[in-house]
Amino acid sequence: MGSQKKNHGFQMRTLTIDDLKAFNELLRYVFQVTNHDLHKIGWNEEEIEREKRPILEAAHVLGWFDHDKLISQIAIYPMEVNIHGVIYKMGGLTGVGTYPEYAQHGLAKSLIMQGLLDMKARGQTISYLYPYSIPYYRKKGWEIINDQIKYTIPDHKLPRITEVSGYVRRDQAEGDIIKAVYQKFAEQQHGALIRGSLEWQEYWRWDQDDLRAAVYYNQNDQPAGYVLYYIANDIFQIKDMIYMDEDGRRGLWNYISAHQSMVEKVIGWRYTNDPLAFLLDDSEITEEISPYYMARIIDVEKFLKFYPFQPPVNATSLSFIVRDDLLNDNNGVFTVEWLDDGTTNITRKKSCHEARMSIQTLVSLLMNYRRPSYFYKVERLRADPQVVDLLEMIIPRNEPFFSDYF
Repeated sequence: MGSQKKNHGFQMRTLTIDDLKAFNELLRYVFQVTNHDLHKIGWNEEEIEREKRPILEAAHVLGWFDHDKLISQIAIYPMEVNIHGVIYKMGGLTGVGTYPEYAQHGLAKSLIMQGLLDMKARGQTISYLYPYSIPYYRKKGWEIINDQIKYTIPDHKLPRITEVSGYVRRDQAEGDIIKAVYQKFAEQQHGALIRGSLEWQEYWRWDQDDLRAAVYYNQNDQPAGYVLYYIANDIFQIKDMIYMDEDGRRGLWNYISAHQSMVEKVIGWRYTNDPLAFLLDDSEITEEISPYYMARIIDVEKFLKFYPFQPPVNATSLSFIVRDDLLNDNNGVFTVEWLDDGTTNITRKKSCHEARMSIQTLVSLLMNYRRPSYFYKVERLRADPQVVDLLEMIIPRNEPFFSDYF
């Protein structure tokens, strides 16, 4: 983008290190981070400001200014995600905030619009965010791509300890082993964020000092899973748990169950594709489901070009007819042609097989949040029944996994 834009006499520009204090003050105001909150987790104001410095160095941060005063901002992290085994460049949108006295000027909307254009220019074909308002971001083209389950297990319903081929050892929560296990897991898991140093720094930022880690080692003494947790007020609180196979899952739950005499309950978060209750001996636990991540496709043509469709048997092409109210380049026909050498080609010519949908439906469909037959049933997908069947065949069935990154 250019260095400045004008709106209501205000100016839009990219933030620099010189704007660090103003950036942090707006973040703290909008997200209601008080001095008490900082002290509770062992931070002081200077430390949190210093820790936010890498964001302005590595991320793309846009802001509106009233003269020299920062009044509205967004941050876009340069990230990568695994989508059905293909690594895509992703823009992680966060830190969206405007001081309330400037709330009626459309500043956040214009920042998001400019951010989308900037992401496209940087080759980021998809964007993730945590929504503070699902309707707000839906209007901007984002859509829900997964749900989160908060579960509560009383101590007497914890799974019984079973035999496994490996063992568990405690380790440092921020150690290299945790990072190595996650990297291996993310490279295999659809939807997962590929974490670099900035992502790990943000992942740990608000954690308590007493966060602990337990690593599962398989029969070959290789780390194959971990649980991150802390214990407070008789609650075993799980921040994250990943594992490579069923043996790792049982081994980590053996470790958690070994705390039965120390805690009254276990609280954690999983995702709707993980049937935790079904796998427990006593499935009558409390589970609360809520939407979690939203995503938006920024460049439909490029996203489709690298998307790993399962090659169809009886069709050589399929047209996605997309409606995008913000990004005009995403409107119209995008035809996927399957070539004899196994690659795909994207054209703007219509195929005899057509599927019409919004940009919001397209991302949920291709991320496999729901299957094509579902979107057809709820009239979010318009197509002939045989085209719906074709979509069922070509869209991978990998179940998505998402873990915190902010």
